[in-house]
Amino acid sequence: MSRAEGRALAAASVTVVLWASSFIAIRSSASDFGPGALALGRLTVASVVLSVLLLARRGGFPPREAWVGIITSGVLWFGAYMVALNWGERHVDAGTASLVVNVGPILMALLGGWLLKEGFPPKLMAGMAVSFAGAVVVGLSMSGGGESSLFGVLLCLLAALTYAVGVVLQKPTLKHATPMQVTTFGALAGMVACLPFAGQLVSQVSRAPLSATLQMVYLGVFPTALAFTTWAYAVSRTTVGKMGATTYAVPVLVVFMSWLFLGEVPGWLTLLGGLLCLSGVAVSRIRGKAQARIPEDGRRGRAASQTDGSAESVR
Repeated sequence: MSRAEGRALAAASVTVVLWASSFIAIRSSASDFGPGALALGRLTVASVVLSVLLLARRGGFPPREAWVGIITSGVLWFGAYMVALNWGERHVDAGTASLVVNVGPILMALLGGWLLKEGFPPKLMAGMAVSFAGAVVVGLSMSGGGESSLFGVLLCLLAALTYAVGVVLQKPTLKHATPMQVTTFGALAGMVACLPFAGQLVSQVSRAPLSATLQMVYLGVFPTALAFTTWAYAVSRTTVGKMGATTYAVPVLVVFMSWLFLGEVPGWLTLLGGLLCLSGVAVSRIRGKAQARIPEDGRRGRAASQTDGSAESVR
């Protein structure tokens, strides 16, 4: 593993742990804040923190070429994703939500192969079929809880889609702007998109217990401001598909944290469906040795040039 890849892995590891904790905080505060209000509060906190850091580092504004990607990925990933996930977690437990959302890497690989020309591994379609079967099993297992639970699963699938599209749109944007710029202005774009929920947020903050408000602040500072920055840093130094694979660990951590802090554990059928989802993602990332060598050489060359460019931008 090269030095650049090691740093990308370390940054991705920070992201994975913090994103896992976000499922717990969202589920815990869901009874006190509406989906849109929680997303707006989280993004407001994150935008303030990120803006201060950007000013302190004299990051400046992104170049003109980056704005379309920043705004689009910000509205979809920071805005739509968070609202859909918050809404979904009002109807399903944190573990189930994380299992369904992690269909995202399959969608990332498909979109990355199509839009970013990262290629389609031979087993991608097989992995997609396995993950789809897993999502169906999760949906069937939750249907026993009524239409509300099934609706929650569909919302989590919507979150997975917006998450995947946001990541794929972010990747080429990082060629023109630094990870800090992309994250900061993406959060601001998501916050602006969520402003229609401002009245609801003000009303609910005044009634919510301090613990719920502190959880919203935590979501803004750590799983958003810090974790999205480390993700952008990592994804700028490798491929979208490879970074998507690092999220395998999120559902495992979420199920453990959910049991530890919330006393919630998904049912066996739900866990089986979630395992199928993750297995499909794993299958989609398998490549033969002969096939992997040539692309890997090409990726090393691209990673080296991206690293040089990113390091220069950060400096």
